[in-house]
Amino acid sequence: MSMATFTLPFFLSLLLLPLFSLLTFAADNTTGTIGINYGRIANNLPPPEKVVALFKSQGINKVKLYDTDAAVLTALANSGINVVVALPNELLSSAANDPSFADQWVQANISHYYPQTQIEAIAVGNEVFADPNNTTKFLVPAITNLQSALVKHNLSSSIKLSSPIALSALQNSYPPSSGSFKPDLIEPAVKPLLDFLSKTSSYLMINAYPFFAYEANADQISLDYALFRTNSGNVDSGNGLRYNSLMEAQLDAVFAAMSALGYDDVKLVVTETGWPSNGDENEIGAGKANAAAYNGNLVKRVLTGGGTPLKPQDPLNVYLFALFNENQKPGPTSERNYGLFYPDEGKVYDIPLTLAGLSGAQTNPVNESKAQVPTTAPSSGNTWCVANANAGDEKLQTALDYACGEGGADCRSIQEGSTCFNPNTLEAHASYAFNSYYQKKARGTGTCDFGGAAYVVAQPPRYGTCEYPTGY
Repeated sequence: MSMATFTLPFFLSLLLLPLFSLLTFAADNTTGTIGINYGRIANNLPPPEKVVALFKSQGINKVKLYDTDAAVLTALANSGINVVVALPNELLSSAANDPSFADQWVQANISHYYPQTQIEAIAVGNEVFADPNNTTKFLVPAITNLQSALVKHNLSSSIKLSSPIALSALQNSYPPSSGSFKPDLIEPAVKPLLDFLSKTSSYLMINAYPFFAYEANADQISLDYALFRTNSGNVDSGNGLRYNSLMEAQLDAVFAAMSALGYDDVKLVVTETGWPSNGDENEIGAGKANAAAYNGNLVKRVLTGGGTPLKPQDPLNVYLFALFNENQKPGPTSERNYGLFYPDEGKVYDIPLTLAGLSGAQTNPVNESKAQVPTTAPSSGNTWCVANANAGDEKLQTALDYACGEGGADCRSIQEGSTCFNPNTLEAHASYAFNSYYQKKARGTGTCDFGGAAYVVAQPPRYGTCEYPTGY
């Protein structure tokens, strides 16, 4: 039944729906998590104890490191912060060729600190496939030996192993449905890695930077599309899914690449993503305004729930890059300007990092030159709930019926002859109803999901001339 013809008696019939289906819409919580990469390639950073205090003050409880520094791991003990540590690329060959080395490394760097320091995963190497030192062949043997060491020390059920890969490991990434890994990587490394992750219920670590894609293709990629802002989106010609952000398209390309190899069960965690607040003249898009917009909108996207168009039920779990601007990093100016904080702990720009911080926050509180100011108005700090067109008409209609019936949404404005009846489409009507329900529930966690039929946006929905309220 379309929204154009519903009547109040029809709503009453919803009471006959199985109770569990209603509870699914109300209680399903697919919100993700936000963590931060704590890099230390700098000579002016505060001591680890002050950094841990900074994490706590910002509500951050997930941190990723690039080593197993003793002072840092000691400072994180009993902090309540979950930690991902790393075995650097230069140790891969030793861990791969010598099981006793792997065992001793785990004993000295993991079991010595765990569980007081809540180590939850080990990143084995970093972007190994792109390592100029040709360490790819050592990756899976090193992971295998480290897993044996974790088993020996009774840590394998608590600590996951994986390895962050760059998007350059893909042969194809556009459209997302055509995602595939480079052929020369598949048999030697990718398939053995995915097989290990599948068997140990671990996840693939992905370093994804829409900034790089935008910088290289600014004449073809919309800035709004790269920054999670309202845009017309792109429809994947291969699967018909609509993408409204470059990040989600990148992740679904990885999902498609894994699926092509038969590993649909392996999940993803974004172990690095960010946007530089400064850059060289030729680094198009670098700047505080865009960095604040990208990271701020990404945090909202993650913490208010839902997955990618291809995997809408899998929450997004993301580690922002990075905590500090690091003054000793080599390369272009952008490399030293990814931090959310200056070394003196002052904010480079102000964005919310927790769900509680989303209310009233702005993602673009800075003024910059015309070339770096976003092309559309920044978010007011409010959020809205809209329909996920990729969920399909049946799921949208069922969720719409629930929202307008048992859910108690105010759906009078989308009845025929009312102010928001046009456009008379299922997506538009469902968006209005979902938003009404979401706002009435005070935008609480899990109230904009409807079994994957809805998601939160940081810009007012645009369906005709209809106004979408932010409170009732």
